[in-house]
Amino acid sequence: MNLKIVFKKPHIYQVIGIFLIYILLNIWLSGFYNTIKLIIIYASTINWFELIISIILTLTIGVLVSVNSVYAYIKYKERKKCLNEATMAVAGGIGGLIVGVCPLCVTGLFPLIFSFFGIGFSFASLPLKGIEVQILVIIILLISLFMLNKTKEKRI
Repeated sequence: MNLKIVFKKPHIYQVIGIFLIYILLNIWLSGFYNTIKLIIIYASTINWFELIISIILTLTIGVLVSVNSVYAYIKYKERKKCLNEATMAVAGGIGGLIVGVCPLCVTGLFPLIFSFFGIGFSFASLPLKGIEVQILVIIILLISLFMLNKTKEKRI
C-alpha cells in the first residue's frame, strides 16, 4: 500500500476535515484573527514577502499534518506497529501549532507557554524570524511520511 490511498474516497474527506480543523485551531491559538485587522491597518509597513512565505508554510504544514494523521491511522489499522512514525507526525503537528500562522505577527503556542513563566520570547529574535521553525516542522512531517510509507504491510 502506498500514499495514494490517502487521496481516495473516503480518506480524502478525512484529510480535508483534519486540515480545516488544524488551520482553524492554529488561527485560534495564535490569535491570527486579531492580526488580520492590524494587517489591513498597517499594510504599508508589513513585509509582505515574509508574511506570504509564512502563510504558505503554515498551509503546507496543515496539509502534511492531515495527510500524516490519516496515513498513520490507515497504517495503524493495517499493522498496529507504527509508533515511531505516528510520534513524529504528532511532533510535527504540535510544532506547527507552536509557531502559529505568522511567527512574526502573532503569539503562537510556544511564546504563550513561556509567558506563563514570565519569560518573554518572540520568534522575531531568530535569524529568519521564525520561518526556520516552520521549515523544521515541514522536514519532520516529511520524514514521518517517508517512514510511514516505508513500513511493510502485515501479511496474513
